[in-house]
Amino acid sequence: MLKDFKEFAMRGNVVDLAVGVIIGAAFGKIVDSLVKDVIMPPIGLILGKVDFSNLYLLLKQGSTPGPYATLKAAQDAGAVTINYGNFINAGISFLIVAFAVFLLIKGINKLRQEKEAAPAEPAPTPEEIVLLREIRDSLKK
Repeated sequence: MLKDFKEFAMRGNVVDLAVGVIIGAAFGKIVDSLVKDVIMPPIGLILGKVDFSNLYLLLKQGSTPGPYATLKAAQDAGAVTINYGNFINAGISFLIVAFAVFLLIKGINKLRQEKEAAPAEPAPTPEEIVLLREIRDSLKK
């Protein structure tokens, strides 16, 4: 059974999938940083100095009564919150990743179409075949 599992795990597709997952996780971290650190601050500034990661809806006060200046302060006090600002950040991150994957797949499909569209030149006929055809034609006469 261990041998079967080793054969399965070492197949090309499984290894390729593992590499894809690892690269995807790293890419996700990059996109997350892009959204939180590069895209959202200017959007928050345009909308009146809003930090999306601190947008929340308070459902229940914590052990220390509010108002809470930040989401972290509310969570530290034990308040129950709906963190819709984090959801907005996650949605924007998803859109960026989806768009990047779309561009990647579009590029791959374009390369495949170019490869399929270029017809391969027929291989030259070997000399033996040409000679056999000449002999055949001579015999027919």
